[in-house]
Amino acid sequence: MPPEPAQRSRRSPIETRTPSPVLDVTIPAFNDEASLEENLRRLHGYLKESFPHTFRITVADNASTDNTLRIAERLARELPEVFVVRFEQRGRGNALRQVWLASPSPVLAYMEADLSTDLSAVAPLLAPLISGHSDLAIGTRLVPASRVTRSPRHQFVARSYNSLLRTVLGAEFSDAQCGFKAIRADVAHQLLPHVKDEAWFFDTELLIIAERSGLRIHEVPVDWTQDPNSSVDVVRTAIADLRGIGRLTRDLRRGRIPVRELRAALSAGPAPSPRGSILGRVVPVVAWSLAYLGIFLACNGYLNVVVANVLGLALASWAVRPHLGLPGFVTGLAVSSGALLLLPLITTPDRWLEGGAIVGAALTAAVVGIIARRT
Repeated sequence: MPPEPAQRSRRSPIETRTPSPVLDVTIPAFNDEASLEENLRRLHGYLKESFPHTFRITVADNASTDNTLRIAERLARELPEVFVVRFEQRGRGNALRQVWLASPSPVLAYMEADLSTDLSAVAPLLAPLISGHSDLAIGTRLVPASRVTRSPRHQFVARSYNSLLRTVLGAEFSDAQCGFKAIRADVAHQLLPHVKDEAWFFDTELLIIAERSGLRIHEVPVDWTQDPNSSVDVVRTAIADLRGIGRLTRDLRRGRIPVRELRAALSAGPAPSPRGSILGRVVPVVAWSLAYLGIFLACNGYLNVVVANVLGLALASWAVRPHLGLPGFVTGLAVSSGALLLLPLITTPDRWLEGGAIVGAALTAAVVGIIARRT
C-alpha cells in the first residue's frame, strides 16, 4: 500500500540529507505531546553516541489531535536524522507497514513513543540482523532474565495471551506484543503483503507468518517499565487480539498465506523445529496430558467437576506447549466436558473414572491436533 502524496512530500527532503541510512527506527505516536520531545531527544542522543552506523528516526503520527505532530515537525527541522509521516487513519500496524515498505534502509525497527524499553537493549536487538545471523529480533518481557515493572493485571493478560498463542498457533516466541522489534527490510517486503491487521494484532500476525516461513527470530530480554499514562484499552485490545487469532487460524488453514512459497523464497531449507521429530511432538503432549490430569484430580475434590476440568485444561496449556492447535484444543475441551457430564448418567463416577475420561480426551485432542497440523 503506497504512502499518501502528503506523506511522500514530507519524506523527500530527509532522504536528500540522509540517503539510505542503515537503520530506520519508526516511532508510532498518538497524542504523545507530554513526553514525545524528551523521548525523541533521548533516543536520538543514544543512537548518535552508541550506534556505529547511519540511522534515522521516523515519527509516524497516527492522527493525533493534540500537539504531537507540531512537536515532531519542529524536532525534524532541528535534527537531520528525524522526520515525520502523518497518517489520517489510526493504527500501529498501518503506520508500520507503510513506513517500512517505503523505507530504503536495510534494517527496520520500531519502538513505542513512551520508550518503556530500556535503550540498553538496542545493540543486542540490532546486532544479529546487521550481522545476518537472524531475520527478526524482538524484545521479550516474559523470560527470567527480563526486568519488568508493570501491574499484576497487565502481567496476567500478557502471559495468558502468549500461552494462548503457543497452544492454538504453536508459537515458539515468548512475547508477541512487546513494542520493541526489528526486522531485515528484504524479509519485511516479503512478509508485509500477507499481514492483514492494521492495529495491535499486527505484531502477532507478522511473527506467526515469519515463524511458519522458517525465519530465524532472535529474542532479547529487556528491562521494561510500564507507562502509567498509557491510553491502551487492555480489554478492548484483548478482544481484538482474540478475533485476530481466529481470523489468522482460518487464513492459515485455508491457504490464504502462502507459507510454503515464503519458506522457499526466504530460507535455504526447512527450518529445524522440535515439532519436526516424533519425539518433539510426543514429549510436549505427554507432559501436557500429565499436567492436565494432575491439576484436574487435585481440584476435583474442591470444585465442580466441569470447573475443575476447564481449570486443569487452561493451567496445563499455560504451563506446557502441547502444539495441539485450535482444533485439538477445542476437541479436548469438548470430549472431556461431554464425558464428565455423561458419566453420572451411565454409572456412579469416581475419581479414577473421571481421570480416565481426562486421559481419553487428552489422547483424542493430540490425535486431532496432529491430523489438523498435517492437513
